[in-house]
Amino acid sequence: MKQRILVAPLNWGLGHAARCIPIIKALFAHGFEPIIASDGAALLLLKKEFPEFSTMELPAYNMTYAKNGKFFKLKLIKDAPKLLKAIKAEKKAVAAIIETQNISGIISDNRLGVYNKNVPSVFITHQLKVLSGSTTWLSTKLHEKFIKQFDACWVPDTKGELNLSGKLGHDHSLDTPVTYIGALSRFEKKDSTLTIDLLVLLSGPEPQRSLLETKLLKELENYSGRIVFVRGLMENQQTVKHKGTLSIYNFMTSELLEKTINESRLVLSRSGYTTIMDLAKLEKKAFFIPTPGQSEQEYLAKQFTKKGFAPSCNQDDFSIKMLDDISGFKGLTNFNSEIDYANLFRLFQSE
Repeated sequence: MKQRILVAPLNWGLGHAARCIPIIKALFAHGFEPIIASDGAALLLLKKEFPEFSTMELPAYNMTYAKNGKFFKLKLIKDAPKLLKAIKAEKKAVAAIIETQNISGIISDNRLGVYNKNVPSVFITHQLKVLSGSTTWLSTKLHEKFIKQFDACWVPDTKGELNLSGKLGHDHSLDTPVTYIGALSRFEKKDSTLTIDLLVLLSGPEPQRSLLETKLLKELENYSGRIVFVRGLMENQQTVKHKGTLSIYNFMTSELLEKTINESRLVLSRSGYTTIMDLAKLEKKAFFIPTPGQSEQEYLAKQFTKKGFAPSCNQDDFSIKMLDDISGFKGLTNFNSEIDYANLFRLFQSE
C-alpha cells in the first residue's frame, strides 16, 4: 500500500492552498497517496484541482480582516480566543483522521493545530518572523511556540541573499530543523504572445477583497486596453462576464490561470507571498497593493519597490495612472532551482 500523507493548507485567501498544489503533485509522483484536508475556499480549490484524491474538512478558523487597516492588529487580538478554540478542535480532528485513514505523515501549511506526535509532521511557512509593528517580538515568539510542535519546518524560499521573503523567512531562533526548499509555484513559464494588457488578480479574506474589487472596477473605467479581472471567489461553477475590453472571472483553475498570466503584460495584485512566487516563476511585471494593516504584505511590497522590481502603493492612494510608472521597474525574476522533493520526503519514508 502507498503511504498516505495528509496535506492541510490554511484557508486564508487562496495562496496557501495554491502553493500546496506542486507538493501534492510531487507526493503522488514519488509514490505517496495525498489526503487533502482544509475548509472553505481552500478546500474547494483543491477539490477542483484533485478530484481523484480523498478530502477531509477541518474546523474553520473564520478569521476576517478589519474594514480599517489601522484596526487589523486589534481585530486579531479580539479573534484570538476563537482561533485558539479552532486550533484545539483541529488537533482533535487530525488525531481522528490519523487513526481512521492510516496516515504516515503530515504537511501543514500554516495550520497551527495540524500535527501529531505519532507521525512525522512538517510545517510550511515563509514567516519565521511575524511582523506586527511594536509587538513583532511577541507575535514571532508565539508563532515559534506553535512551530516547535512540528518535526520540521519548510520555508518556500532560497537560503542565500537572492531570495523572495527577506527578513520574514530568514530571521529566526527556531529549535525545529529549518529547510529552505525553494520557491513553490504551480506554474511554468511559456513563450506566449502577450494578448492581455492588464491582469487583475484578487484574493484574500473579506472585507478587504471586496473593498479593493469595488475600487479597482471603478478605476478601470478609465483604462484603455484588454483587461482580465479574476475576482478570487471560489464557487461551484466558473463564470465569466464580458464588458467591452473587460473580462471578469469569478475564479480560474491552475491551467487557465497559468495561460492567462503568461499572456499578460502587467499583473495588478496583492503582495501575497504565493502570488509573488508565481509571478517570479513566470518573470512578470507587476504592481502591488498590499492588504491594509497586514504588515507582511506591506513589507514585501515595499521591498520589491525599493529594489526596483515592482511599484506599489497603499490601497487608498491607488489610481490607474500609477500603472504608467511600470516602465521604470525591471519586473520579477526567477532565480529558483528545482526542488529536491525526494530528499524532503525521506522524512516520511523513515517510518
